[in-house]
Amino acid sequence: MADTFDEECDYLFKAVLIGDSGVGKSNLLSRFAKDEFRLDSKPTIGVEFAYRNIKVGDKLIKAQIWDTAGQERFRAITSSYYRGASGAVLVYDITMRSSYENVRKWLLELREFGGEEMVVVLVGNKCDLDQSREVEKEEGKGYAETEGLCFMETSALKNLNVEEVFLQMITRIYDITRQKNLAAKMDDKPINLLNGKEIHLADEVTATKQATSCCSR
Repeated sequence: MADTFDEECDYLFKAVLIGDSGVGKSNLLSRFAKDEFRLDSKPTIGVEFAYRNIKVGDKLIKAQIWDTAGQERFRAITSSYYRGASGAVLVYDITMRSSYENVRKWLLELREFGGEEMVVVLVGNKCDLDQSREVEKEEGKGYAETEGLCFMETSALKNLNVEEVFLQMITRIYDITRQKNLAAKMDDKPINLLNGKEIHLADEVTATKQATSCCSR
């Protein structure tokens, strides 16, 4: 069934979730992929990933989202996973100032190991905890504009803007890929499938809430 699924897919896009440990990356992924949220979510060890089908226009896109460990001791093994990624969601916790201050470090790493045209969305997560906010929305938005990133605040707990973040990133990747004619079927190049445990989710979502592109390149 997996082979049939791959053949029916028009595009395969890899994206990574990065940011400090504890900012909610795993719950953002589980909310997007399975519509689940775990209050007892444990730190990610190494790298995990999940698939989801996304319909953009008349094209079926398989989004392969990698959730990377935020702890320093895992950085050596996760840096290699940037290779081949077309997009990244860089997450900080609006209630934890230090996670926002480390965004600059993560962005430098992303630009060192990732591709030049990678679509990056800066995400301020846990906006449901506004009473504990340490990073104002305008501050995150201003930094994103300075660095040419997309920006959005989310709540994995309340399922606020989670769908929109991933749809915005994937739609932008699709636009870039289409413009450059890099689709695997057109180039006769094999799709770069990655080793590891695959989570195939048969649901698909129509990108009816596509945000207008805010990524300047």
